[in-house]
Amino acid sequence: MPVSPPRPRNLSLTALRAFEAAARLGGFAAAGQELGVTPGAISAQIKSLEEELGAPLFLRGVKGVQLSALGQRALPGFSQVFDQLGEAIQILRDEAPPRIVHIATLPAIAQYWLSPRLPRLRSEMPGTEISITALEHPPNLKRTPYDLCLFFQEAPTSQQVCADVIFPVCSPDLAGDLKSPKDLERIPCLSDTTWVDDWQHWLDATVPGQKITPRGPVYSLYALAVEEALNGAGVLMGHEALLAPLLASGRLIAPFEARVTLPRGLCLWSMPGRSQNSASRHVADWLRGQGEAPS
Repeated sequence: MPVSPPRPRNLSLTALRAFEAAARLGGFAAAGQELGVTPGAISAQIKSLEEELGAPLFLRGVKGVQLSALGQRALPGFSQVFDQLGEAIQILRDEAPPRIVHIATLPAIAQYWLSPRLPRLRSEMPGTEISITALEHPPNLKRTPYDLCLFFQEAPTSQQVCADVIFPVCSPDLAGDLKSPKDLERIPCLSDTTWVDDWQHWLDATVPGQKITPRGPVYSLYALAVEEALNGAGVLMGHEALLAPLLASGRLIAPFEARVTLPRGLCLWSMPGRSQNSASRHVADWLRGQGEAPS
């Protein structure tokens, strides 16, 4: 009579992912953000894993958590395994239909740079579907289901689509009141939380030594600041890559000639090793050729 003894339970892959992310990123909140779940869910997964093992992987304290000795020894192996898993998943995505390319980008880039180019992209690549997710920070492509990242940052020249050139912009009606940067002290200067320091960058480069303090509302989204600039509510620090069509149409005006090129640029990248024939590679190559404003 055959014997079928009970098999030992395997450790949960979801719990192991939670452990690796929390250990690598240094906390449950960061791990939850990367994996798209709450910090509480990460904590529960790790607790269940610790109960299954009968040993702590993290030491809890009033200042947060830190890896136990066991967790420290285990982390490198799990990080290597999940890196390899990400690469294997990449092969599946590159070679299996349908041809869907998932792009992660800033909300402002999605609205002002990427969206105007999508009609032409669809017409030139009819068999490819583009999915866009707006994020405030670039995701880890080894751990998240995105194919391409498109963000402003400092990166190798090979990743740069175009430079990040900034300068004040405003409505035509407001432009007549601006003769020199000193006039900015009496007109609201609009900014957003992502690029709140750009006003100071521009002033330091164009009028060094002058004590000009721009004041005005700060918006949670760049698109809100752009709409207010169009409405004549103030002067906005514009990004040429994003606002070129509005400047070309005359809806926004650059009242000063001075422009500043920041160290960062609009950069596009993917995981290394993508197939030459993958849809993501074709889309990336196409987008890198779109540094100028769409016609």
